[in-house]
Amino acid sequence: MLSATGLVKTYRDHRALDGFDLTVDSGEIVGLIGHNGAGKTTFIEVVTGLVRPDSGALRIGGIDALRAGHGVRRLTGVAPQELALYNVATVHENLRLFTELRGLRGRRRDAEITQVLEELHLTDLASKPAGTLSGGQRRRVQAAGAMVGSPALLLLDEPTAGADPETRSALLSAVKRRAELGAAVLYTTHYLPELVDLDATLALARGGRVIARGTQHALTRDLPGELRASFADPAEPDLQLATKDPGADLAALLASGRVPVSIDVLRPSLEDLYLSLGCAVTGPEDHDAVV
Repeated sequence: MLSATGLVKTYRDHRALDGFDLTVDSGEIVGLIGHNGAGKTTFIEVVTGLVRPDSGALRIGGIDALRAGHGVRRLTGVAPQELALYNVATVHENLRLFTELRGLRGRRRDAEITQVLEELHLTDLASKPAGTLSGGQRRRVQAAGAMVGSPALLLLDEPTAGADPETRSALLSAVKRRAELGAAVLYTTHYLPELVDLDATLALARGGRVIARGTQHALTRDLPGELRASFADPAEPDLQLATKDPGADLAALLASGRVPVSIDVLRPSLEDLYLSLGCAVTGPEDHDAVV
């Protein structure tokens, strides 16, 4: 559904995209992660047509997105980092605008709005002006604007930044459902547990390009985990051992005559992957740099 090849974008002396390659298939959720300034937001701006790359190719649904213009944009729903709602308009009016921009009218438009209101727990808020809602509620409205009309490609850039637990839960459930219905989803976040919940495949960006791509298992299986053991004798220090083969290391520990009273095996996590590739682990509130 989405295929980017060799995208380059330079701002003065800074290359925000430096040969950025990424594909997202229909029904797939891809977690695009990387440190601030890695190029994630610039890439989304290119896909949405807000920024034109210096070179490279971009196809959406098999269409040349750099040439097709507005027509291909109807295939795409986007929720940017910053809230982008009409505050004086009601939630329903905001969603009606988004559906009409995608060319929907009449009963189908109304049905799509009703569905997404229910999906994101917004039905009781439909008649309220967007500007009167809480931050978490507005996050849900923004995500609803991206999803309404059932676009084939969803671009969600830090959609839960600053969100409350209700908002995060509703959004993640809605994202999974959209992928199950066939949408291709590109999801950027610094809050790595969300990608575990979504069972997303991963694309790690650094320096304006994707440096690793695959499933969570494939990208972490060769990283060391940790074997932890504690002992009854208070004079014997607890053991914390980096290991790629915890079974063999545990057998070696027992063969040495040391008898632990508790054992924990920690498998490599997404944070370990982040760190192994030179990316700083950040919290859910951090945003990408201007580029």
